[in-house]
Amino acid sequence: MHDSNFLKENNARHLWHPMAHPAEMRARPPKVLVGAEGVTLTDVDGHRTLDAVGGLWNVNLGYSCDPVKKAIADQLDALPYYSAFRGTSTGSAVELSYELAEWFKQDGLVRSFFTSGGSDSVETALRLARQYHKIRGERDRTKFLSLKKGYHGTHFGGASVNGNTNFRRNYEPLLPGCFQIASPYLYRNPFNETDPARLAELCAAALEDEIFFQGADTIAAFIMEPVLGAGGVIPPHESFMPKVREICDRHGILLIADEVITAFGRTGAWTGSRLWGVRPDLTCTAKAITNGYFPFGAVMISEKVVDVFENDATAFGAIGHGYTYSAHPVGAAAALACLSEMKKVNVPANAEVRGAELLAGCLALKEKHELVGDVRGKGLMVALELVADRCTKKPIDKKVIGLVFERAYEAGVMIRISGNNIILSPPLVITASDVKKIVAAIDQGLAAA
Repeated sequence: MHDSNFLKENNARHLWHPMAHPAEMRARPPKVLVGAEGVTLTDVDGHRTLDAVGGLWNVNLGYSCDPVKKAIADQLDALPYYSAFRGTSTGSAVELSYELAEWFKQDGLVRSFFTSGGSDSVETALRLARQYHKIRGERDRTKFLSLKKGYHGTHFGGASVNGNTNFRRNYEPLLPGCFQIASPYLYRNPFNETDPARLAELCAAALEDEIFFQGADTIAAFIMEPVLGAGGVIPPHESFMPKVREICDRHGILLIADEVITAFGRTGAWTGSRLWGVRPDLTCTAKAITNGYFPFGAVMISEKVVDVFENDATAFGAIGHGYTYSAHPVGAAAALACLSEMKKVNVPANAEVRGAELLAGCLALKEKHELVGDVRGKGLMVALELVADRCTKKPIDKKVIGLVFERAYEAGVMIRISGNNIILSPPLVITASDVKKIVAAIDQGLAAA
């Protein structure tokens, strides 16, 4: 690698960053990270920060998980790549499909379709949902319903079911036939409802109303995150996802759980759907499945959907979809090692305990700082929503929240800013002392704002 002067001089000059304005990155170059160990990052100047972002919700086991690194190296030596398109497979992919069937058995998910990441997994689930209905002869079922504030990646299909204007406005028109309903967002909702159980009822009623308006026989699937992530960490009331499951069943609509963030322990349960006692028809995974060490994802498929595809004798059952890197043997090997390590460490148990500590610490910050309008979370998914005025809930100025980020970084903690939210999604192996350091750094950031 070139020296630090070269990296600083060329930072953001030749690279367009995802989720950023190119001009802004040129004006205010991003942090250049060059090393990591445990849960700590090191930047180009040698400054060390505790990673309270977990990479991007995905480095659940931290940066020093040697069994996963070894699995990747060993697979590169044995078979670095081969296609999984019709006619060939690889040993690690076969083994992983078996392990995932065991892993997700409690969720009723028995088959895997491997992808290169979360957006790919969402795109795959949307396609399979439409195809499922075509096989069954219900070929008008092409529409998708989702939640406002929900995030489902950036492919055209995923962006079309997204409920955040940031990922839609500059790319419209998007896929037709996609409609969003109000999410169970207690702090801001169109019903002005402050009771979470009642809000869940109102949002479920809005879903059913939209189904009646669109026509149930035109809707392929409803897609949702069990806990909304990038939209600002919005945990629904425990009754919401079961209500959605019942409504979908009653109207013949598939339920897609987008668990790209929530699968593998982040909420304090092995899956977000399992947290709420729901069995989805399709589940999208990625991120933590390889601890972020290799781009990989998997769509898990329920017995109901499997039976329709595998008992079909027409051309409608053939899957005309896939990626060059679907079932990549190196990714599959990394995932196998990750599954073993996650079980060994029991990441959901630690996420539940540390998450409760982090939420309590952030609630204490709300009592101390007027800038904090709301604090919410589940497991190691926590958000602080910052406001300029608590009465009007006016979002805080971008420059102010940027200052909070910089001061927290100087205090030794990397946090994530999204709109007027501070989003925290640290590795699931953090300790109680790590939690205290995160809270203390944000405290310093808020005090400086």
